[in-house]
Amino acid sequence: MAKVLVLYYSSYGHIEAMAKAVAEGAESGGANVDIKRVPETAPQEVIEAAHFKTDHPYPVCDPMELPNYDAIIIGVPTRYGNMASQMQAFWDRTGPLWATGALIGKVGGAFASSATQHGGNEATLLSAHKTLLHHGLVVVGLPYSFAGQMNMDEIVGGSPYGATTMAKGDGSRMPSTIELDGARFQGKHIAEIAAKLTA
Repeated sequence: MAKVLVLYYSSYGHIEAMAKAVAEGAESGGANVDIKRVPETAPQEVIEAAHFKTDHPYPVCDPMELPNYDAIIIGVPTRYGNMASQMQAFWDRTGPLWATGALIGKVGGAFASSATQHGGNEATLLSAHKTLLHHGLVVVGLPYSFAGQMNMDEIVGGSPYGATTMAKGDGSRMPSTIELDGARFQGKHIAEIAAKLTA
């Protein structure tokens, strides 16, 4: 049974909802799954002024825990087409793992959220992929066998690089049914690949 970590950062709960769906998918793929979050790095006055979500149901991850998993799926909101600084700061602490090749051969993937349909989700996924590739992970996206990402009847996230959602500029849009289905699909897909690689 593959061990999968869903590792996320969420300012307002959109990525947290997607993380839960990714974990559900990974569990349906036969994996043993943990959901953990990266530490908040924003100053308290910023957290309060921006009304960040602070009631997190999942524990904070220590970077040195990453080698315990066969697959690592990271969820992050976009900041100008890049990973949010909280997630980047977490990975900036993984130098000792990189130096020893501790994550080489594990499976990796990413999912993301932006404010708008063209707000940088794909660029953010690619920025996450670069980090995973530097650590030697085998990167897995969201294949077109998940047909929901090709829906043209409504605004919908998802790309071959990974599951995505759009939060709207005021954060009022939560992930849609199709987007959550895409997250579950990607979680299951990654779990199944991780199981094959660890068999």
